[in-house]
Amino acid sequence: MIEGDTRVFDERVLLALRDPADLKRPIGPAWLESAMVDLTALGGVPALTLITGLVLLYLIVSRRFGNAVLVACSILGGAVLTKLLKMGFARPRPDLVDHLVNVQSLSFPSGHAMASAVVYLTLGALVARVERRRAVRGYIFAVAGFLTLLIGASRVYLGVHYPTDVLAGWTIGAAWALACWLVARWLRPRDNETEEG
Repeated sequence: MIEGDTRVFDERVLLALRDPADLKRPIGPAWLESAMVDLTALGGVPALTLITGLVLLYLIVSRRFGNAVLVACSILGGAVLTKLLKMGFARPRPDLVDHLVNVQSLSFPSGHAMASAVVYLTLGALVARVERRRAVRGYIFAVAGFLTLLIGASRVYLGVHYPTDVLAGWTIGAAWALACWLVARWLRPRDNETEEG
C-alpha cells in the first residue's frame, strides 16, 4: 500500500461501484445507497459506544467485573491502536469518487471496519463463552462476522475508503479481537474463582 502497489486494485473497485456515466452516483437503486448509509452508522463511534456502554453496564450489574474490564480494555485498546495506525500511515481518503457520507479522519486502516471487528467480534466471543450449544455459538459468531463485513463493505461503496483500507481494518480488528479472546480464555479460571468467591 505504501509503495502504491495496491493503487490499481483500489481504483478499479471504487470505479466498479459507481455509475460510469456519473461517478457521483453509486451503482444500484436509490434504496441501496440509503441502506449503506444506515449500515455504515453501525460501525461509527456513537453506535459502538452505545452498544459497548450497554454491555458494560450489564456486566457490572451482573457482577462480572472481570469480563467488564476485559471488554473495556479490548475496545479502548482497539481504538487507540486504530488512531496510532492512522497517524502512522497518514493515507488520505480516496479522491477518485465523491464521498457519500461526511468523513474527517485519515483513510488507513478503516476505523469503521477495524472498530466493528473489535467490538462485534469481542462481544460475540463474550456471549458465545456462556453458550453451550455449538450451533448457537456458530450463529453468534456468524452474526458478528456478518455485521463486520457489511460495515466494511459499506465504507467502500460510499467512496470513503479504499478496499485495502477495509481489508486492513478487518484483519487488524479480527486479530485484536482474537488476542483479547485468548486473554479471556487464559484468565477464565481466575474469573470463575473470583465470581464464586
